Amino acid sequence: MSPRQRVLDLRHAAPVILPSLLLCDFGKFAEEIRAVEAAGAQALHLDVMDGVFVDNITYGMPIIAAANAASDLPLDVHLMIDNPVDYVDAFVDAGADVLTVHVEAKNPRAALERIRQRDAAASLAINPSTPLGEAEELLPLCDMVLAMSVHPGFGAQEFDPVALEKLQELRERRGGELLLEIDGGVNAGTIARCTGAGASMLVVGSAIFKSPAPYAESLEQLNQLARQ
Repeated sequence: MSPRQRVLDLRHAAPVILPSLLLCDFGKFAEEIRAVEAAGAQALHLDVMDGVFVDNITYGMPIIAAANAASDLPLDVHLMIDNPVDYVDAFVDAGADVLTVHVEAKNPRAALERIRQRDAAASLAINPSTPLGEAEELLPLCDMVLAMSVHPGFGAQEFDPVALEKLQELRERRGGELLLEIDGGVNAGTIARCTGAGASMLVVGSAIFKSPAPYAESLEQLNQLARQ
């Protein structure tokens, strides 16, 4: 099965909670992946930041490859980088099933086209301050759209409900064509609003990895709230 099809098949499992590995214990990276997989995670989210497009720096292809080696779950790789088209091949080769590029980055059209050429799922991210209209001409190239509910670059930020408005509009106009994802501040207090607005893919970091509860308990609670 192609990487793209693995991602598209997640529609049948929605809502899908994707643990954001940026907040895991990197000293026990493979163990953390196996732990959230055993707890019921159906896909994993990895944030790549270059220190140019966003202020923070995280990791690159070796970490994606390590996650791919540790798990058979689909890998959702969010490229918060300045010129993503230059790195599409390397990240797909490392094991990414879906690559998300930003409408605010350089040449997102070329990046989305290249992702599709590699038979991975193509996803477009939209920052809170960016009008949805700026992504309009790119939507036919997308399998998924990620509405950011925080400004990208750092975790543990306050949830911005502007993402819900974008999700609602996308659901009304293209809900049958696109997977809809939200990232930033998704927790027990916000997750039902996210699925209510149309999100089927929910990126969760602190509410899993910083919770005092076991991963399985946190995921079960979030799943129950997401399905309300």
